Amino acid sequence: MDTTTDQTETDAQTNDPTNAAAVRPPADIAAARRRRLLRAATVAAAVVLPLLVWVVAVPLAGLDLVAGVGPTAQTVTPASIVAVALLMGFAAWGVIALLERVTRHGRRIFAIVGWTLLALSLLGPVGAGASGAVLVTLLAMHLVTGGAIIIGLPLAARRRSAE
Repeated sequence: MDTTTDQTETDAQTNDPTNAAAVRPPADIAAARRRRLLRAATVAAAVVLPLLVWVVAVPLAGLDLVAGVGPTAQTVTPASIVAVALLMGFAAWGVIALLERVTRHGRRIFAIVGWTLLALSLLGPVGAGASGAVLVTLLAMHLVTGGAIIIGLPLAARRRSAE
C-alpha cells in the first residue's frame, strides 16, 4: 500500500467539515461528554426522586396510591413512575438540545416552557379527584420529577469559571 495515498486520505479527513472529530478540539469533546453525563445523571435523579416519594408514601406510610376514580382509576406503581419519568426526562433532554442549537436563549426558553408545563401537570392529580395524602403525594412526585429536569438539564450546559 502506498503511504502517500494513506497520508492524502488522512489529510482529506482532517480537512473534511463533515468529520466532526477533526473539526472539534479535544476541549469541546470533553465538554460535550461532561454535558451528556450530567444530563444523564439529571434524568436518573428525575427517576429516583419520585421513587423515594413513593417509598415513603406507600410501603412506609401505608398509603393506597391510586390516581383517578371509578373504572379509570390506576394504581401508581414503581414501574409506571420509572416509565413516565424516563419518557419525560429524555423528551426534555431532546427539547433543550434542540433549543440550544437553534437559539441563543435555549435555556431560558426551556425554563419558561418547563415551569409552565410543570404547573399544568399539577392540575392532573387535582382533576383526577385525588384528595388528602394521595393528592399531596402525587403533587410531590410531579414537583420533584419536574424540578429535577427543569433545573438539572440547563445546569449541565453551564461552563465553570475554572474552564
